[in-house]
Amino acid sequence: MKKKLLLSLVCFSLIFAGALCFAAEVKNPAFSKAGKIKVVTTIFPIYDWVKNIAGENVDLTYLLEGGVDLHSWQPSAQDMVKITTSDVFIYVGGESDAWAENALKNAMNKDLIAVNLMDMLADKVRTEEIVEGMQAAEHDHDHDDDHEHDIADDSEHDHDDEEEEYDEHVWLSLKNAAAVCDGLSEIFCSLLPSKADTICSSAGAYIKKLSDLDKEYERTIKNSKKKVILVADRFPFRYLVDDYDLDYYAAFVGCSAETEASFKTVAFLSGKSDELGLNVILVMEKSDKKIADTVIKNSKKKDKKIMTLDSMQSVTAKQVADGASYYAIMKGNLDVLKKALN
Repeated sequence: MKKKLLLSLVCFSLIFAGALCFAAEVKNPAFSKAGKIKVVTTIFPIYDWVKNIAGENVDLTYLLEGGVDLHSWQPSAQDMVKITTSDVFIYVGGESDAWAENALKNAMNKDLIAVNLMDMLADKVRTEEIVEGMQAAEHDHDHDDDHEHDIADDSEHDHDDEEEEYDEHVWLSLKNAAAVCDGLSEIFCSLLPSKADTICSSAGAYIKKLSDLDKEYERTIKNSKKKVILVADRFPFRYLVDDYDLDYYAAFVGCSAETEASFKTVAFLSGKSDELGLNVILVMEKSDKKIADTVIKNSKKKDKKIMTLDSMQSVTAKQVADGASYYAIMKGNLDVLKKALN
């Protein structure tokens, strides 16, 4: 991860130099469209939250619309211009956004408001964890394989010689989503006082919708036969499972770049799926399902199904145009969990 961070900063320096040249030909578009504020977002969930809260009152840009995974995306020179000339820039703030700090220091709009989700959520942010059987990537902490999943105790992951790595997939908690939307509505109401009543009303209705879905998750999982899932893939869903006291087993941590599981990892997941009587093996969106297929082939019970949990890390512009929404995807994830837990 540290090598990746260094490479990202080097790439950023080159991109930002290009952005300065590109920007010389671009007028500052802030408040350019009928008095609308210009809002730039990185990931899809943030884009969709803003759309539901502020709607037509903002000029909204979604940067990762090409479907590139958050962990490998880097802004182009044109992206840098969009960011640094915006009125509000909203981003996650994890290691994948390491480039953002320098971008904001050099913002062409000196009144730009930057919203860092991980700062906004503060003590709700968790450190990455390695659970039993999980394959540690090169950048991961050195944990024993028999480490048990303990939701409450993040301190076990501290090391004297390494900094903690925080799990940046904060949007996969409906509770976090509601908290962020509440904070964003305050920002937009202050920037657009003439539209404050409309924005507050829209935000209130949307937050209630998210809270109702959160309660549906709670009821469904409370009444489920099983309280554990197995993911033969990366695991960006910690915030989701922590919200509902679910246990989990997975091949890799959420930020891992690994794509091939070791024999030991596959054997563990296969054995654990049999031991727990699981009928469903989960994968992420865009998975080639090879690890899941291998886990099933090495299990005693061969009729397990493979189902997908969507982490919303690579939603495309076409999916947005076709009606994709944060709420619908989280509702779809609940439908998957219903089957995986019963």
